[in-house]
Amino acid sequence: MRRCRKKVNTFALIVIITAIAGVGGTGIGGLIGALFNRNSEKIVSLLLSFAGGVMLAVVCLDLMLDALTQNDGAAWNTFMVIGMVFVGYGVVYLLNFWIDKATNHEVPHIDKNHPKTADQLSELIHSDHYEVHKQSNKRSGLFIGGLVMACAIALHNLPEGMVIGASYVQDEPQAELELTGGLALAIVIGLHNIPEGMSVSVPLIAGGMGKPKAVLLTAITGAPTIIGAMIGYGLGTIGPISLCLSLSFASGAMLYVVFGELLPESILIWRSKAPAFAMLVGLLVGVMIIFL
Repeated sequence: MRRCRKKVNTFALIVIITAIAGVGGTGIGGLIGALFNRNSEKIVSLLLSFAGGVMLAVVCLDLMLDALTQNDGAAWNTFMVIGMVFVGYGVVYLLNFWIDKATNHEVPHIDKNHPKTADQLSELIHSDHYEVHKQSNKRSGLFIGGLVMACAIALHNLPEGMVIGASYVQDEPQAELELTGGLALAIVIGLHNIPEGMSVSVPLIAGGMGKPKAVLLTAITGAPTIIGAMIGYGLGTIGPISLCLSLSFASGAMLYVVFGELLPESILIWRSKAPAFAMLVGLLVGVMIIFL
C-alpha cells in the first residue's frame, strides 16, 4: 500500500513537471513570439547552449550509464543500448525532417538568393519570411502554416516527454522535487521548447489570429509532453529490459536534440565564442546535478 502510494506520488510529480516543461516552455516561447524583440537573440542563444550542455551531461553520465548497467551489464545489453540509441536518434531526426518538409511549402524562402541556413533568431523561427508574406496579403497561408507547425511541434514533444518519464524511473527512490536527472532534463527541455513555441506563435499571429489565442494554442502544443512522460515511465517500470530500452531510446532522442537542434541553433543565432562557453558551463552544472 505504501509502495503503491509512493508510485502515485511519483507519477503525479512527473505529470506536474512535464506540464511545466512542455506547456510552460512552449507557452513562454509563444509569448516571446508575440512580443518578439530582436534584442532577445543573444539571450536565447545562451539559454539554448547552456541547456545543451546540461542535457549532454545528464544523457551521457546518467541515462546511458544507467541503461548500460541494466541486466548485470551483459555484453548483449551494451549492443541493445547502442541499437536503441540509434533508434531514438533516428525517430526524432525523422520527426524533424517531417516538420521541415510539412512547413517549408507554407513558408518558402523569400527568393532564390535567400540563405537556407539561419544566422539569426528571426530566420530560425521564419519571422523574416512572415513579414514579407504579410505584405503580399497571404494571411491564410500563414495561418495554415502555423497550424501545421503547431501539430508538428506537438508530435515532436511526445518523445521528449518519454525522456523525462524514463529518467524518473531510475530516480524513483528519491523522486522528490529535487534536482535529479529527471528534473534537470525537464528544465532543459523546457528551455529547448522556447524557440519552438516562437516558431508556432509567429505565423499564427501573422496569419490574423489574436495574440492571446495564439499564445494559448502554442502552449497547448506542449501537452503531448505529459503523455510521453506517462509512456516513458510506464515502460520503465515493467522490468530491467524495458527500462534499458526506454532509457536508451530517450538518450538517442536527446542526443539528436543536443547535436541536431540546440547547438547548431545557438551558434547560428549568435556567431561568437559565447555559446560554446555557455555549453561548457551547462555541462559542468549537469555534472554537479548528477554527482553532488
